[in-house]
Amino acid sequence: MELNEFVAKFAELFEDTDTSNFCGSTDFRANDEWSSLIGLSVIAMVDEEYDVALKGDDVKRAKTIEDLFNTVKNKM
Repeated sequence: MELNEFVAKFAELFEDTDTSNFCGSTDFRANDEWSSLIGLSVIAMVDEEYDVALKGDDVKRAKTIEDLFNTVKNKM
């Protein structure tokens, strides 16, 4: 699992945002499109793609996409 791959899959969850500038250090909550629905989509994507069960608290604790990536990696 690579960070760039994770960032790309994460970015696919945003429909109305130019995600070409997304990177590991992106503060995803600062994005206007971020919502609890996208948070649930992140949890579902991680479960489907990486077979890792994230909890809502895992997403809440993460500030950047890389924080989420590291949480997923640690649970693998």
